[in-house]
Amino acid sequence: MNGKRIGFVLLMLGLVILPANYTGAGELTGTVSAAGMRHHGDAVVYIDAIPGESFPPPEQHVVVDQIGMTFEPHVLPVVLGTTVDFLNSDAFLHNVFTPDKCAEKFNLGSWPKGQVRSYTFSQPCNAVLLCQVHPEMEAFIVVTLTPYFAVTDRSGAFKIEGVPDGTYTVKVWHPKLKEISQEVIVAGDTELDLQLNK
Repeated sequence: MNGKRIGFVLLMLGLVILPANYTGAGELTGTVSAAGMRHHGDAVVYIDAIPGESFPPPEQHVVVDQIGMTFEPHVLPVVLGTTVDFLNSDAFLHNVFTPDKCAEKFNLGSWPKGQVRSYTFSQPCNAVLLCQVHPEMEAFIVVTLTPYFAVTDRSGAFKIEGVPDGTYTVKVWHPKLKEISQEVIVAGDTELDLQLNK
């Protein structure tokens, strides 16, 4: 067999072998049922820590807006190390603080329309956001160890994209219901339905 023929055979063998060694990525989709709630939204579905893996935070800051006397979004998952910019879009003063130790009980003070204050979340955390000026305002930030997360819509549906094949612990957090966890095997596009209870 001449050199060209051997090279061709080796190339074809490589093309055959590559898919067997390839680790794919797919979507983890499903629904979360939130027992006793008016709707099934606001649950954070996320993949917990992956041994031996760490994920850098995004270079671009994430924004939480204060608009119409509400925090927008109401529930925000971020990966560890993310900096969140808190924007005031209302024509009066707002404040942002949290009583939670995992976020250092930060209080960013009060600031007028158009201005921003920032905080970097450096610990895994489920932090409530409050406003001292308007006590009816409330939101939540969930700080995870992986970037694989999603927030359920009002029907309970969620979609996490780009999840590599593997076995993971999936957790679900909700502002008013008990957090749950479940082991899941992801192999390409995978479906998962979960139930939250009080």
